[in-house]
Amino acid sequence: MGMTDIISGDICSDLWKMLTTISRKTLNSRASAEQLLTFVRDILPTIEEIKYSGDELPPPRQSQLDRLSEILRSGVELSHQVLATSRWNVYRNFQLAKKMESLEENVTKFLQVPLQAYMLADVHRLRSDMDDRFHRIDESNRRIERFFESMKIGVGGGGWVEEAVRTSEEDEGSFGNFNLSIGLEFGKKKVMEMVVGRKDLCVVGICGMGGSGKTTLAREVCRDEDVRCHFKERILFLTVSQSPNLEQLRAKIWGYVMGNGNLNSNYVVPQWNPQFECGGSQAPILIVLDDVWSKSVLEQLVFRIPRVKYVVVSRFRFVDTIYQVEKLSEDDALSLFCHHAFGDKSIPFSANHNLVKQVVAECGKLPLALKVIGASLRDQNELYWLSVKTRLSQGLSIGESYELDLMDRMAISTNYLPEKIKECFLDLCSFPEDKKIPLEVLINMWVEIHDIHETEAYAIVVELSNKNLLTLVKEARAGGMYSSCFEISVTQHDILRDLALNLSSRGSVTQRRRLVMSKREDNGQLPKEWLRYADQSFDAQIISTHTGEMRESDWCNFEFPKAEVLIINFTSSEYFLPPFIKRMPNLKALIVINHSTSSARLHNVSVFKNLTSLRSLWLEKVSIPKLSGIVMESLSKLFIVLCKINDSLKGKESNLADIFPNISELTFDRCDDLTEIPPSICRIHSLRNLSLTNCHSLTQLPIKLGSLKSLEILRLYECPVIRTLPPSICEMTRLKYIDVSQCVYLTGFPEAIGKLVSLEKIDMRECPMISNIPKSALSLHSLQHVVCDEEVSWIWKEVKKVNPKVHIEVAEMQYDLDWLQTD
Repeated sequence: MGMTDIISGDICSDLWKMLTTISRKTLNSRASAEQLLTFVRDILPTIEEIKYSGDELPPPRQSQLDRLSEILRSGVELSHQVLATSRWNVYRNFQLAKKMESLEENVTKFLQVPLQAYMLADVHRLRSDMDDRFHRIDESNRRIERFFESMKIGVGGGGWVEEAVRTSEEDEGSFGNFNLSIGLEFGKKKVMEMVVGRKDLCVVGICGMGGSGKTTLAREVCRDEDVRCHFKERILFLTVSQSPNLEQLRAKIWGYVMGNGNLNSNYVVPQWNPQFECGGSQAPILIVLDDVWSKSVLEQLVFRIPRVKYVVVSRFRFVDTIYQVEKLSEDDALSLFCHHAFGDKSIPFSANHNLVKQVVAECGKLPLALKVIGASLRDQNELYWLSVKTRLSQGLSIGESYELDLMDRMAISTNYLPEKIKECFLDLCSFPEDKKIPLEVLINMWVEIHDIHETEAYAIVVELSNKNLLTLVKEARAGGMYSSCFEISVTQHDILRDLALNLSSRGSVTQRRRLVMSKREDNGQLPKEWLRYADQSFDAQIISTHTGEMRESDWCNFEFPKAEVLIINFTSSEYFLPPFIKRMPNLKALIVINHSTSSARLHNVSVFKNLTSLRSLWLEKVSIPKLSGIVMESLSKLFIVLCKINDSLKGKESNLADIFPNISELTFDRCDDLTEIPPSICRIHSLRNLSLTNCHSLTQLPIKLGSLKSLEILRLYECPVIRTLPPSICEMTRLKYIDVSQCVYLTGFPEAIGKLVSLEKIDMRECPMISNIPKSALSLHSLQHVVCDEEVSWIWKEVKKVNPKVHIEVAEMQYDLDWLQTD
């Protein structure tokens, strides 16, 4: 076999051409494809030399080079697959990325061992510059390795999560442009007439079926400049839901009206008798109550205050004066569908116009159905469309029983999802309705129960977002690969949650994969359906409870031998952890969230001793107990949020290094009585991520914090009373990111900061006391990004002269938009 047959120049050229096209066409991997292109371009001359050298190689050498030829052929084929895949199909792109990793591995192995050895022995023995040529190959290898290292799909890596967030924001922002043009503008005008024009009305309503756009309409009214000017930005948007925490909602409303958003948890709200009458001349306030399910609940949330006006958003008519949200017109329905199916406002010329219109008609002119079904059909062939249309047409038209019919239609879109993505969608029903789910919680859960890597979990999040099956919400300060778990959240429309619940609740209760309390029972106890089978073993992998106060006697001896995730939601000041936890040998993720206004005291914490497989623990709004005698050897991630620390971290019995010997990520957030971090934390050598955020009483950090040699991320934002950083942090040679933003009394960085050889990013926005940086900062050669206020940006000019690649970002002023946030 001749060398021309063994190494085909056409193969290499085709691969090169394909990668060039990929770099132009594939948005998310443009830079990465260019790096891979450089690799192929560098190795081509060497292959060409072999091709035209005229030397015949022994059979073993030819066999090895033949294998390289096959690898390159697979690269051409893989390039074709990448080109044929839409950039919207993130999960498919992820699968292709893994194949590219495999391709890289095969090429690298060949180049590092057999090719170099054989070429050294046979082909290049006559060339005096052999060393230089192989040096170029080695450099190419290193470049391709860096290329695959950079192909991360998480936040800020491949950028897919961030792009999905931007897409969600763009969709919401365009909702009033071509998507709903006439329909939304007409409804917005009518509601504004009631809200601004009718001073005699205290309570008005927006009514409509689920998925009809009620909440979107209410938000658009709140965003309107005339409305914001009329109410002088005093607008409060609250989600009530089917299981409302009335005490908390009443406190929020009363605190907002009285100008005190941080009422003491023990404050008793006056028991006003609700009257739908108002008047007076004081500055008005607008309060939007979204997703109201009960008139008795509404009556407890409407106060008799002259200057307050309410907008009640509900599927039911609870007030006299309402705007009834109508279905979309045919043109608006078609525009909205086309936006999600084709990325345009009209049917493309190449599409089957009649088929598209038939599918739109089957969606019943409801925005949610149009968005979900449209997104599910994006980039699919005509046979796929025809199959979906046939399935849709087999159901009844959306009418009086629209909710069941609507869910049946949207269930069709989930049937075509890959099995793993569908299971992840169904997992979302395990969380309470109308609550933001921190992205980190979701990712941790999926990693454990689906045996996938974090990058694949991120890809699934984006895929579900692109299919409109969830919504990604980004906080104003979020951005980049170092975003914290609180800066990006997931929300889901209640119809979609009901769909996931419906699909997850089929079959015997003892055999379901997910055992979920869809809402808190009226008596605050466990569902009768569960109690009926208490003497049997349950197969559930995920358990999710939502109760009031639970005492030891309130629990049954449930058996959950296969459970891997336990989500505990409750509303009370005292809570006895379920005894059955100690009989969960496979439990890997535990989430405990208290929804009351004050921290709850946990009882039965000794069950933690039995959790030998637990890897992730999230505690929210509880009083942290003493953990003496407990060792959680497998725990990798611990999140303590809105908790009372008391003295639980003090004393020899609270040695963090002994309790959590292998933890890699530790977060304390909004723990207002956390004054200091115990020195024992410095002996947790596995710790890679430490977040101490929004802790307003934290005065200092351990002197030997620099002993954390494995630490890569250190977040200290909004710890206002910290004045100095311990000099020992300069010994953290692996530290890549430090965030001291809003540490308003921090006076500066340690003098030896230049020793942080791996430091890539510093966030120091709103740190007015920092007026200079140490001279050693000139040695921060890995530094790429600094975020600071405009007033102090000049202090980094010398660093930028030495290291031109440093990007100095002037932080934008963040405005308070809490009035438009849902809880």
